[in-house]
Amino acid sequence: MKISAGQPARKLSLFDSTCLIAGIIIGVGIYQTVPDIARGGHVWWGVLLLWAAGGLITLCGALGYAELASAYPQQGGDYVYLSRAYGNGAGFLFGWVQLVIVRPGDIAVMAFAFAIYARAMLGGWTGLPETWDDRLYAATAVIVLTVVNMVGVTQSKWTQNLLTVAKAAGLLLIVALAFLAPPAQPVTAAVDPLPVSLALILVLFTFGGWNEMAYVAAEVRSPSRNIARALIAGTLAVTVLYLLVNSAFLYALGHAGVANSEAVAADAVARVFPDYGGQYISGLICISALGAVNGLIFSGARISYAVGRDYRVIRSLGVWHQRYGTPVPALLLQGAIALVLIVVLGSFVDTLLYTAPAVYSFYLATSIAVIVLRRKHPDLHRPYRVTAYPAPTLLFCTVCAFLIFSAASYRPLIAGAALCIFLLGIPLYRWSLRSQATE
Repeated sequence: MKISAGQPARKLSLFDSTCLIAGIIIGVGIYQTVPDIARGGHVWWGVLLLWAAGGLITLCGALGYAELASAYPQQGGDYVYLSRAYGNGAGFLFGWVQLVIVRPGDIAVMAFAFAIYARAMLGGWTGLPETWDDRLYAATAVIVLTVVNMVGVTQSKWTQNLLTVAKAAGLLLIVALAFLAPPAQPVTAAVDPLPVSLALILVLFTFGGWNEMAYVAAEVRSPSRNIARALIAGTLAVTVLYLLVNSAFLYALGHAGVANSEAVAADAVARVFPDYGGQYISGLICISALGAVNGLIFSGARISYAVGRDYRVIRSLGVWHQRYGTPVPALLLQGAIALVLIVVLGSFVDTLLYTAPAVYSFYLATSIAVIVLRRKHPDLHRPYRVTAYPAPTLLFCTVCAFLIFSAASYRPLIAGAALCIFLLGIPLYRWSLRSQATE
């Protein structure tokens, strides 16, 4: 397979870009976190308020990324913004952490979610313990979708569009079926309360992925208009969809029923179709997870490509396949690391905990970069500026700092391991500088 130094082409329309964002956000969190969030909401309207707050906080972050992405419409997203705001070292460390922690971990998280429900529908492959069947399903999803993303942007974007439309339509069907059910009768079942702060963390996890548009900015048509539109439209569309879904669950099951459910979507659908609700929900969750995996693979390889293009030590990643029009080496390495994590970590929860502190640390640094770059480059043309600046940016930064503290306090050993991996990037960066100085 011949690889040459091609360049990204602007093939993503506004619809493609919006589907990419919505497809990554709508993963499996909406099915898994709803009962715990209901416990944190305490009453039905408190639940909807939490989801609305999550959408508002996410929108505040998206506004900052929209300004940065439209002002610097280059491949790499945060890597570009952090390099410009704080220096090349910050950008390199972001790329390093994305390469070895965040992106492969996110891909593995969603692949495990697919595996759990695929096994429930199709059964196991090996006759071994369920964890190994999960590994096989998850690894297969990563391999197949990595190959799809390697062979061309057109194939990968239509795969993403199809999966996003299917999962959104499936969720809307759940809403319709839940509202067709008789309204839930008031019940006095006890609800084990959850702190509101923890419930909000779960809400924001469910909204995760809204910033992915920044990573493929160099492939978006009319970036000065479409990047901001896609970020805002994708975030708002998902917020409305989540509010509809939770309203339907609350209507069908009541607050106590939602809070005490172990499979809330299946329980809601079962009120109308008791015999087929479980299979339908498992299939829909598989589609949702695959859409998230595909979007993460697509956008994540663009980060490694951007970093590899600038640093000799990982220069092989900064190569664009001229025939296929994709960053093939970056896709291959990203997929390989995700497969290693699937085998080593072996579960949805452990892979999620592997990524959380790093994710919010870079959200925080990039959001602060909105303020820094306005001061450093005041004359730069910005097709979009954060609405009501600086209030949305400051609000989002505060929430990120709170989530970093919460995650580190909850799992200090995992946070310490992630910190050690992050620190390994410092000598790697210095080695790269010395290598480039001798060229």
